[in-house]
Amino acid sequence: RAFSYLSHTIPEFTDNCLINIMKAGGDFYATGETNFIRKINPQTLETLEKVDYNKYVAVNVATSHPHYDSAGNVLNMGTSIVDKGKTKYLLFKIPSSVPEQEKKKSCFKHLEVVCSVPSRSLLHPSYYHSFGITENYIIFIEQPFRLDIVKMATAYIRGVSWASCLAYNKDDKTWFHFIDRKTKKEVSTKFYTDALVFFHHINAYEEDGHIIFDIIAYTDNSLYDMFYLKNLGKDFEENTKLTSIPTCKRFVVPLQYDKDAAVDSNLVTLPSTATAVKEKDGNIYCQPEILCEGIELPRINYDYNGKKYKYVFATQVQWSPVPTKIAKFNTQTKEMLHWRQDDCWPSEPVFVPSPDAKEEDDGVVLTCVVKTDPKDPPFLLVLDAKTFTELARATVNVDMHIDLHGMFIPQQDVKAETE
Repeated sequence: RAFSYLSHTIPEFTDNCLINIMKAGGDFYATGETNFIRKINPQTLETLEKVDYNKYVAVNVATSHPHYDSAGNVLNMGTSIVDKGKTKYLLFKIPSSVPEQEKKKSCFKHLEVVCSVPSRSLLHPSYYHSFGITENYIIFIEQPFRLDIVKMATAYIRGVSWASCLAYNKDDKTWFHFIDRKTKKEVSTKFYTDALVFFHHINAYEEDGHIIFDIIAYTDNSLYDMFYLKNLGKDFEENTKLTSIPTCKRFVVPLQYDKDAAVDSNLVTLPSTATAVKEKDGNIYCQPEILCEGIELPRINYDYNGKKYKYVFATQVQWSPVPTKIAKFNTQTKEMLHWRQDDCWPSEPVFVPSPDAKEEDDGVVLTCVVKTDPKDPPFLLVLDAKTFTELARATVNVDMHIDLHGMFIPQQDVKAETE
């Protein structure tokens, strides 16, 4: 009863939906990491109604990185905090369309919970910014970067943000959860790795009984800390130095393996330096292959989402989160192409495939570029995705700031939504 009371004392989160754009039921929504999203007009960018996930599913926070299945349904995850005495991570689905007789109703009224994963800690659930997906599995990483629910419940009274209620435990483990999309059950074998902090999954796929997934990981939470206002004023460059370089890590997890394999043996049979070692208690300890360092805000050709792929498009950073380059990284050859220009801060590169694409990198890359001198106008840059050479740029006479994530909306989708 006390825990249930605690869940109702958590204050309503603010709804600065500044992280990403989501398409659901033919409409577009600006998203953050709370239970609130905002419908927008993609033609005028007018802010429309506010939507509360919590009216349709018992989540207090939700990711701003949903996935889309082949039917156009939205798959997303959120955390249900101390609901009926339990804290759990929920996978839910928003349908791409509603029955004809209910056309005037919101697609969210048909939202359904696919499955749930219990949190390893009732009062300290893991923070997560994204999750992974393959043809047959959902990948959820429970990292030791956690929310303190008691602190959250008192945050409003204390006059602090809920971000201050996050804590990282470098001595804890990072647990991998794999949910079968057909049975909606979690794989029973326990897989884990060392403590890490991550925000972005890149992609994942299945091969010969293994799940391969790539993430951008850190050894601490300094990236999160540097966005406090106290670090964004004077001495900006000094205060925003990372203490951990973002590292592209590939984990290779054997879901099918010889159950009689010897303790301390590596169960990975694919050609990779990643390992998965069987332990005495039956748990499997995973160590990654390092693909590269210094990239963030990764994007792929989404037609290859959940499938074996080759290319990552990302911003390139070193010891600061402010990108000065964008990059195209080949995960197979480890080659990297760059675009940069003096005094420019590019945003996340968005890949747009050609209508008649035959190869993975047939298309263009879009990025919004902000100049370091606010007197210089920003511009939209268009690159050939194969060669990373400039095709065009369009200067815009508006105040624009470095953003996080974006979406390319085809003209026909804009017309359909605004009609």
